[in-house]
Amino acid sequence: MYHLTNVHPTLLAGSSSSSQPTITSVLARRSCDSQRADKITKGICKFIQTDMLPISIVEGKGFGNLIDIMEPAYHIPSRRTVTRLIESQYEERKEELVKKLATAESVALTTDCWTALTAESYITITCHYIGDDWEMNSAVLLTESLPGRHTADCLAEKLNGAVEQWGIEGRVIACEHDNAANIVAANRPTRVSWVSVACFAHTLQLAINDGFALYLHRVISAAGKLVGHFNHSTVASKALQKKQEQMGLPSHRLIQSCKTRWNSVCEMFDRLVEQRWAVAAVLSDRTVTKLQDARILELKDEHWQLMEETQPVLRALKCATTVMSAEKDVSISNTYPITFGLINAHLLRKEGDGPKVIEFKTKVRSSLSTRMNVQSAEFVSSAPMLSAMLDPRHKHLGFLTPAQRVLANAKLVELGEAVETGQEAIEQAGGHAADEGSANTGAAATQASAMALLLGEQYSTILDTGIDSEVNNFLRDTPPLLDCNPTDWWKVNGRRFPRLSKLARQYLCIPATSVPSERVFSAAGLTVTRLRSLLLGRYTAPPPSNSSSLRKSIVLKATRESTFSLWPPYSTIQQRSSCRCSRVPRHQAPSGVTSSPGGTFCCCLGGVLLRRGDLARTLGGVMGKAGC
Repeated sequence: MYHLTNVHPTLLAGSSSSSQPTITSVLARRSCDSQRADKITKGICKFIQTDMLPISIVEGKGFGNLIDIMEPAYHIPSRRTVTRLIESQYEERKEELVKKLATAESVALTTDCWTALTAESYITITCHYIGDDWEMNSAVLLTESLPGRHTADCLAEKLNGAVEQWGIEGRVIACEHDNAANIVAANRPTRVSWVSVACFAHTLQLAINDGFALYLHRVISAAGKLVGHFNHSTVASKALQKKQEQMGLPSHRLIQSCKTRWNSVCEMFDRLVEQRWAVAAVLSDRTVTKLQDARILELKDEHWQLMEETQPVLRALKCATTVMSAEKDVSISNTYPITFGLINAHLLRKEGDGPKVIEFKTKVRSSLSTRMNVQSAEFVSSAPMLSAMLDPRHKHLGFLTPAQRVLANAKLVELGEAVETGQEAIEQAGGHAADEGSANTGAAATQASAMALLLGEQYSTILDTGIDSEVNNFLRDTPPLLDCNPTDWWKVNGRRFPRLSKLARQYLCIPATSVPSERVFSAAGLTVTRLRSLLLGRYTAPPPSNSSSLRKSIVLKATRESTFSLWPPYSTIQQRSSCRCSRVPRHQAPSGVTSSPGGTFCCCLGGVLLRRGDLARTLGGVMGKAGC
């Protein structure tokens, strides 16, 4: 202090306070080393991927303010740097998936097509396989633009191309798809090398729609108008909430049915029956609903009765759809057990059913039987039936006739005869010939040697007794409970049935529905939104990973040729005319674009391309903040 006071008095000026510095001041002076900066950068990349955000967010003012508060010394990387990092992550994940698929014995595919807001069609292909640890794995192989007509040859070319690209030729066991004629034709043996399997959920919904077409479609139409009135009228919606409070009913919104959303009719009926008297009270209140509107919207007593009577059967059908749409669990083996359960139990006439309900059940039962081919001999050798035979819960095939069971078992024996056996096959089935207890004591080892001397070295060796004996032993084994996971059962018992375990690994990986592909559409819909409706794409390439994290990573990519991919996230804008915006360099403009005074179009945040007037109205006149 003496030296500072006499030699450097200016350093002590204004620092008479002896209190310690605050945490804020310390953090403000803290430097951000390279290790922490790399960690933050990776976190930003993951943040963009997970939430499907445009990379232009790193140039946003609000994002910059947030980073300044959290880490003032951190320098936010440019869009180009973030793009490069995400692309490298994509390549790493792709290589990882290629290595995993190389070890898969059999792979199943699902596929479906969808249309974005830009009126551009896309195709999605997912793959599913059971790993060495008997865990279900899934990944999205392809989400690509599909220009031109969706012919069977075009779809088959996309499927075969994806299989070749990922190196799984000869190992695809089946492809799950909907019942559209073009995709069914694309999966015929003349075009592909795998088995075609129709989506059970879609087939079931077609049968249900056949039943609705008889009479219930009138009730659905009338109920839809009623629900639409409450969903579009603020006055009616608020009045319904008050009536719910007065009557002690749950504060639930009415649910509108949608033709493309499965089980929505069941949900609409359930909610209307629950809120029947609150809805009636609102319609009878002339301060809320006009008399003329009330006469149009009020449902007949017959309609209310039908909604109540169809609740049990619609709930059973909804439960079947939900169970079969599982992605992480084995579902293909439940196809025919659930089909026969619906046909022989839930769709049969019951005491108390009205004539309209009986008519509905009869029609759905007949349509489902026809669409699932349960009256023909071919379904016994289909992939869903073979999966049911390999599922320890359904191996007894109690839903079949004795003659059908004989045919099914003969088919299983035929497939088992073609399976390789031997020690390698036994180890792949889930067991190992080597002693798993590496920490055995000397006494235990001595005892094991003594037992081997007394009983013989070959005592514990699994003998190849033939596929007939293996199938018989498998069928005589006590079946597990219905809530048992088949893959867990095979993980424990695979070594006992080496041939059948290899077949189980092949067939149980097939999904029962094409829902995995359709779930990708939901994630993609968060990217191809109205705010990015002018971003055109020729192909999409989502990052390879498990489907749960992959679906969250579908974002836009713009190439130098002004085509767009759904991975990785770019916010580069395709110019439709000359633009003086500094955000889009001139060299990135497509060929043929010439400059003109004033510029007709300009670009803004998030990949939105609007006229200047539209931009001002859309963003509330913040054109400068949008970078234009």
